[in-house]
Amino acid sequence: MTHHAAGLARLTNDDALVEQLLTDWRQASLSDADRAMLVYAEKLTRVPWEMIEADVTALRAAGFSDAAILDINQVTGYYAFVNRLADGLGVELEGTHADEKEDTK
Repeated sequence: MTHHAAGLARLTNDDALVEQLLTDWRQASLSDADRAMLVYAEKLTRVPWEMIEADVTALRAAGFSDAAILDINQVTGYYAFVNRLADGLGVELEGTHADEKEDTK
């Protein structure tokens, strides 16, 4: 289990959900709001130049406030930024994190 997955398992106490998310989040048992959030985060991560107003509107329709949408956007952007910094500089993970990274290859 990856470092982030282990953290989510501790927070949710739901190993089955975490396994579903690792396998294919689209098939996981999620609320409509969680699914909308992940659709937005995936698009922002993979094809940020394709983001349009409708992507934000979909989050509002799923019940997210503008403040929550900003949080989703910033957290998604932050992870992309940090991962690119680490990958671009060849940063090695320490201790158990390095072992977990090897397990996912």
